[in-house]
Amino acid sequence: MKNNRPVNLDLRTIRLPVSAVASIIHRITGVGLFVALAFLMWALNLSLSSEAGFEKVVSAMNHPLAKLVTWGIVSFFAYHLIAGIKHLFMDIGYFEEKESGALASKFVLIASVICILLLGVWVW
Repeated sequence: MKNNRPVNLDLRTIRLPVSAVASIIHRITGVGLFVALAFLMWALNLSLSSEAGFEKVVSAMNHPLAKLVTWGIVSFFAYHLIAGIKHLFMDIGYFEEKESGALASKFVLIASVICILLLGVWVW
């Protein structure tokens, strides 16, 4: 049996719909939050162990790299939260059509960028 389907192996030429991009980013932020959970639990454990441990965490969090990591974690959380709310609306029957789903995905992306920039101002 001969297969005449076109094969496109150049991933740069594939155009995903905005709803697919929003969904993929939602999954990536979920994995990022899972990985960040180890860091957050370590910092919480150290800060609650003693007063010296708390001071150690506070001094570490003042480092620019730690602020960047913190901004990344809260950015992952913000995007995941906003996209998760959109998914909850989809579960009850809204934004399921192609046009409304694309519009909701654009809203998620724009609202997330605004939220991430505001969180950046807060962290820095």
